Amino acid sequence: MPIKIIADKCSGCTKCVKACPFDVIEIKSREETGQSHPRFKTIAVINEGCNLCGACAPECPFDAIEITKEEKKAKVPLKEYKNIWVFAEQKEGSLEEVGLELLGKGRGLADKRGCRLEAVLLGEGVKDKAGELIARGADRVYVMEDKLLKDFLDEPYTAAMIHLIEKHKPETVLMGATTIGRAFASRLAARIDTGLTADCTELDVDAESGLLYQTRPAFGGNIMATIFTEHHRPQMATVRHKVFKPLKADSSRKGEVIEEKYPGKFSSVAKIVEFVKDETQEVNLADADIIVSGGRGLGKPENFELIKELARALGGAVGSSRAAVDAGWIPYSHQVGQTGRTVAPKIYVAVGISGAIQHQVGMNSSDTIIAINKDGNAPIFDIASYGIVGDLFEVVPQLLKKLKS
Repeated sequence: MPIKIIADKCSGCTKCVKACPFDVIEIKSREETGQSHPRFKTIAVINEGCNLCGACAPECPFDAIEITKEEKKAKVPLKEYKNIWVFAEQKEGSLEEVGLELLGKGRGLADKRGCRLEAVLLGEGVKDKAGELIARGADRVYVMEDKLLKDFLDEPYTAAMIHLIEKHKPETVLMGATTIGRAFASRLAARIDTGLTADCTELDVDAESGLLYQTRPAFGGNIMATIFTEHHRPQMATVRHKVFKPLKADSSRKGEVIEEKYPGKFSSVAKIVEFVKDETQEVNLADADIIVSGGRGLGKPENFELIKELARALGGAVGSSRAAVDAGWIPYSHQVGQTGRTVAPKIYVAVGISGAIQHQVGMNSSDTIIAINKDGNAPIFDIASYGIVGDLFEVVPQLLKKLKS
């Protein structure tokens, strides 16, 4: 066992018992354990379930606890894995913006690491989009086309990516934290036995080792945790839309396009029956320059008409807090925050939203934040560019009147 009690030193003082957060240490008589001592009649015993957290050792006044941690070895030969990959998500043959944003960030990481930035494009009839990926920073694009890949399905997309990863061995794989990315990335990471950090807000790389530093909110957004995958490859991370900025297209950039064949005759047990588009949004929330969001302060679902009217007057999209979605006042597709969309519009208007940290995570990158709330101590005012303390049912109608005039 990598942790042991040194019998000659232990006095049975119980300090280690009190320090153990998992209750796996107990005090027994030395007669029972067969470990006699000229002075001490009891001894600490560590039971099964110890995870080597180390909380007990510093509390022992006699240095009677010895912990030996085995050095972990990489499960794969790390030197065989090279280059940074970006999964270029597409829908109906059009590239999703999040992939272009990841290419922008990936370009900087690849330059620092001194390696290639490569994109992976899966679909049917999408080869002509490879040039745009090169113009946005990719050095090489792997294109795999098949009728099974036309629209996203977990199984065929996973099979395709596993085939490419095993063949080309990328050091890092970046994907968008979209509906597709979240479903796809976790399945892929499990299948290739590697780690995955979801919803990263920052990425950095060690130039020498290639270790990817993946930063994301933890404990409800109260701290920022930096996570790394030391013994597995590839390293995988997902990043939300609007976290990074894409590079401007450079048509003069040169790159390589490699066509790959779909592996075998794999088929999926699932099929797409029908696409049902969200008709509740007049303006796409993710791409909107102006967003007006409503929260619990609206009081009831009917009052969201006030938010929609203000959004129309400004030519913007309608957002909401999680509280409003959980109450059933508005569909989930409008939710902004840690468990909803991440947005970065030019103007974000928060109406009746207190501004919990989970909501701030999704919108604090907005250029200008305007908060309307009757509680002058609401957290939203801590990050607002402009704050209006007042009853939203008085303030918003006055704004609408002024806009219409």
